[in-house]
Amino acid sequence: MVALLAGTILIGVTYGFARTNLLEREKSAARDQTFVNADAVRTELSEDPGNIGLFFSTALRTEAGGFANLGSPLDPAARRACTDCVVQISDYPDRLVQQVARGGNGTQHARINGDDYVVVGVYIGAHDTGYFEAFPLRDTERTLRAILTALALGGVGTMVLATLFGFSTSRRLLRPLSRVADAAENIASGGLDTRLDEESDPDLDRLAGSFNDMADAVQTRIEREARFASDVSHELRSPITALTAAVEVLDGRRAEVPERTRQALDVVVSQVRRFDSMVLDLLELSRLDAGATDLNVEVIDLVDMTRRIAGRFGSPDVPIDVAPRTRREIAIDKVRYERILGNLIENARNHGGGVVRIALSPAQRGYVRIAVEDGGPGVARGERERIFERFARGSAARHRIGTGLGLALVAEHSAAMGGAAWVEDRPGGGARFVVDLPTRVEP
Repeated sequence: MVALLAGTILIGVTYGFARTNLLEREKSAARDQTFVNADAVRTELSEDPGNIGLFFSTALRTEAGGFANLGSPLDPAARRACTDCVVQISDYPDRLVQQVARGGNGTQHARINGDDYVVVGVYIGAHDTGYFEAFPLRDTERTLRAILTALALGGVGTMVLATLFGFSTSRRLLRPLSRVADAAENIASGGLDTRLDEESDPDLDRLAGSFNDMADAVQTRIEREARFASDVSHELRSPITALTAAVEVLDGRRAEVPERTRQALDVVVSQVRRFDSMVLDLLELSRLDAGATDLNVEVIDLVDMTRRIAGRFGSPDVPIDVAPRTRREIAIDKVRYERILGNLIENARNHGGGVVRIALSPAQRGYVRIAVEDGGPGVARGERERIFERFARGSAARHRIGTGLGLALVAEHSAAMGGAAWVEDRPGGGARFVVDLPTRVEP
């Protein structure tokens, strides 16, 4: 854009300067020639006025393509002599004719019979007449067109060269910044070991060094926090297992304890089981974060597997609607699919009043869609992304059971298999949790 603007201004200024100079030169040459010819006409009028017509046709030297007229400016129709009698004095510009009629001389650009001319008028006082001569501008216009064409071609060439130079220069200058942006995107997507190479430019090398130091600090902190969560989960696993076993023994002998003690025992049993489930979920998330879980892909019957999982998680009679053209045999990780569907069923039972329907349908090309619908209060629009975060709870589930990790595991397992999970409104009320999974997961 800078090259285009500068080139346009330069072309305009150069062309305007050249045009002004050429026209001024033409006007000056035309005036000089006209005065010479007017002096010859005045001499001929003084010596042999009756032969002026022959003088105009044979002896008067005019520009090739030009013409001259002699006559009274006060009476343009009264023609005395002419070189091209097709043109009358009345065809000349009125302002120039009036100027000569007042006893003056003048020069003016005019368009006569469709062509451009420089017209000069001279008053011959000795004979009270006016002499007019027109000089064609065809050669000047041709020269100006050639100049404009050359300037335009030069401007286009300059703009192309400037564009290529600017593009290559900007690419060279912005390439390090592009590498920084790519590295930042890699780190944001989980590639914590991404680092920048050293740069030859001192300022850019300082930027690369600062970026690498920042990445080291971020990686260290994230790994320390992940290791802390994993270590805590492992350390809690043994006492929780022992505590769960003890509580189960007490629960098995609940008939031997008083009623008030039995109520307290129910609270302890439910909380210990919830704690145990939370520790298991944290361990699973720690393995997912560390990338310690592999994809064990096998071909399954989607409808049959969905029905078995629903029965295993306490919903054997839930209707399973299969849309036409839904692919039944898919290649996915069966354990992860069971975890996804089981968590969605438990989420519907704990927070949505139970599963109303499970729908299987084709999604985008190469994907299948699994939807678990409930009849609960639904999920507020502002919470639909947050509930898939760890320990996040919707407003409808803040005072209910659950660990706050079930939907986070759904999102993690779906992403690990190349899919996605989200929630939307169910027609008629309630929530509809949707998971898109590829029909063939690449291990």
